[in-house]
Amino acid sequence: MDKPDVDYIEGLSPAISIEQKTLSKNPRSTVGTVTEIYDYMRLLFARIGHVFCYGCGKEITSQHAPQIVESILSLGPGKMLSILAPIVRGRKGEYRKELDELRKQGFTKIKLNGKIADLSDEIVLDKNKKHDIDVIIDRITLRDGVERRLYEAVETCPPQGRGDHKGRDDKGVQTFSEKFACPDCGISYPEIAPRMFSFNNPYGPVRPAWVWE
Repeated sequence: MDKPDVDYIEGLSPAISIEQKTLSKNPRSTVGTVTEIYDYMRLLFARIGHVFCYGCGKEITSQHAPQIVESILSLGPGKMLSILAPIVRGRKGEYRKELDELRKQGFTKIKLNGKIADLSDEIVLDKNKKHDIDVIIDRITLRDGVERRLYEAVETCPPQGRGDHKGRDDKGVQTFSEKFACPDCGISYPEIAPRMFSFNNPYGPVRPAWVWE
């Protein structure tokens, strides 16, 4: 048949036509694997996929120091805020070793269960109660020329902080994370990779915690 003269077609879904072969006896073969479109789709999903935390539903993104500094500066001049790094979140223990390490690293104050505490004092925690510990890195007023100090404060996250930061002003707390993790729930996620979308790979198929658009 001759090709019809068509200017525009609407409402037809794309279709794939392949020749039926019996070369492969693998029962897991599909149109996607036979045509190799499946490989391209896995790569596409790994590049454009958006990850959401299964704990709180927020989108997971990693932020580097310049991005964190830019977000803090966007709060506007005159803002007074504290830069904190979370050490413990809702966990039981005495944490003597962690507090000693903070003292050795030169930190002087922490936020312990919502209250400011001086590391020079003797701090005794109930090992049977859950605690929240944030180390106070710096207190800064946003103004011209403060970018360098702010950048140094963000870069001075102790190893226990896992690359997470908190910026606290009079309106509340804004949390940032340099790692691919939820800064609110503390849940870490692996980087998106094509193997997560392979039914022939132990890392796939993708878990329900990942939502794709």
